[in-house]
Amino acid sequence: MSNFNIDSIKERTFDAIVVGTGISGGWAAKELTQKGLRTLVLERGRDVKHVTDYPTAMKNPWEFPHLGDVPLELKQRSPASSGHYIFKEPTLHFVVKDFEHPFVQEKPFSWMRGYQVGGRSLLWARQAQRWSDFDFEGPARDGFAVDWPIRYKDIAPWYSYVEKFAGISGNKDGLPHLPDGEFLPPHELNCVEKHFSQQVAKNYNDRQIIIGRTANLSQAKQIHHDQGRTQCQHRVLCERGCPYGGYFSSNSSTLPWAMKTGKMTLKPHSVVHSLIYDEKLGKATGVRVVDANTKQMTEYYAKVIFLNASALNSNLILLNSKSNRFPNGFGNDSGVLGKYIGFHNYRGRVSAEFDGYHDSTYEGKRPNGAYLPRFRNVTKQETDFLRGYAASISASKLGNPTENSWGEDLKNTLATPSISGWSIGANMMGEVLTKESNHVRLHSDLKDDWGIPQMVMSVDFDDNDMKMVKDFYEQFSEMFAKSGFINIKTADTKRVPGNENHEMGGIRMGNDPKTSMLNRWNQMHACKNVFVTDGGCMTSTATQNPSLTYMALTARAVDYAVKEFKKGNL
Repeated sequence: MSNFNIDSIKERTFDAIVVGTGISGGWAAKELTQKGLRTLVLERGRDVKHVTDYPTAMKNPWEFPHLGDVPLELKQRSPASSGHYIFKEPTLHFVVKDFEHPFVQEKPFSWMRGYQVGGRSLLWARQAQRWSDFDFEGPARDGFAVDWPIRYKDIAPWYSYVEKFAGISGNKDGLPHLPDGEFLPPHELNCVEKHFSQQVAKNYNDRQIIIGRTANLSQAKQIHHDQGRTQCQHRVLCERGCPYGGYFSSNSSTLPWAMKTGKMTLKPHSVVHSLIYDEKLGKATGVRVVDANTKQMTEYYAKVIFLNASALNSNLILLNSKSNRFPNGFGNDSGVLGKYIGFHNYRGRVSAEFDGYHDSTYEGKRPNGAYLPRFRNVTKQETDFLRGYAASISASKLGNPTENSWGEDLKNTLATPSISGWSIGANMMGEVLTKESNHVRLHSDLKDDWGIPQMVMSVDFDDNDMKMVKDFYEQFSEMFAKSGFINIKTADTKRVPGNENHEMGGIRMGNDPKTSMLNRWNQMHACKNVFVTDGGCMTSTATQNPSLTYMALTARAVDYAVKEFKKGNL
């Protein structure tokens, strides 16, 4: 081999490779570099630098050509994405359109993607709740899916570790099924939300209305100032990118932290095609990368690989990584790769009005809302459906009617505080069971622009999900009625799988290599130097927003991987 080739290979060789720069990829990059490993971080999209690359962050509503909406022609070209709350003019530059990376919907699926440095950490809803043992023990308790290989005690210290760095606002509520964390000062419930909370506590002993737990800096600590972040400005424009660093994202937090170690090499426009497996060594030696612009393929090498491309893209990469050793996809000895896909059920909504607190209102904005933790089937099976649901809740002042106001009358109407009542709404977030029939696979013929097979989505709701929606309607209608609310209405949001942005599974953790892909350290059973810590690793979905758990699992897995690396075991 020529010196030129040797030098080229050396330049493309690192201690570790991280695929993806979102919530979990950013944490993998931070932890690996901080622990001394030269790390290549690959992102399939463009670079987005904190502060300078948030073009709409400071825009007023009237400065958008379409006043915040998306032109009809673009909606029609991207039907699977256009129904999502982030598919709006102010955030359109951070969202992948269907035609940019097509996929096949065997069943309706809304695959929301953010292909840029930072991924969807720029777009997430920032709700950050811990799991409890009621969640980790769920599959073992009801026999549906496989048992988690970890329990709360295994991950609790890592929750604390990532919470302190990310900055999580919340209240210590003392709930066994929603463990408290390392919280910054909580936001406040408004008067109607407080009324609802008090009435629920009065009428029920198994449910609680609390303030949400969110990754917004209600108070910036020194660790956040060290990151260059400051207190949340309560503008509630988070999904545009926050130039203040008021909420946690890879761009404002973990990636800059990794960069200042001098150990990170960040390569945007790098579409990972597949993992490279060496049959003689019995491990992965690197990744094949297609340049997003030139379409040229390059190989990069490392002893440790962290796959954090987001759940379904990580499934896609592994399914496309075939070899003599792994003819059905990388590490897929169990045959479960791409199967047991999970997500959350957002079909139910209940709204009502409150004819009271006429002389009360609120000032400013709040990047958070009220929250009802799961109360169904927590300690025992009590309904005709498995698992349960949580709910986000928000009350607001009903505005003065303006339809018939013009000129000075309109100005006075808008300037005068409403003397009307309040509205309140509750949106369910139900746990969808991870079933073998809910799966993704590679299309046999169709390929994308980078020569990679398109993903086929075959994911749907079932009777368990619809029974859960029915129960949500009944329980919230009853809770609102007992709390004195009127005009109670239920609605089916018709949100399809994927629309909630919480796809999980396909590369699940488990104790048995025959029924799972990863062990208790997020390490592949069949290939010890490959780790998956994004949503693909999830065995079940619980009812909490998953991002905090991804962060904690990633920090924990990196700690283990680096120790094994330094022992020479990887």
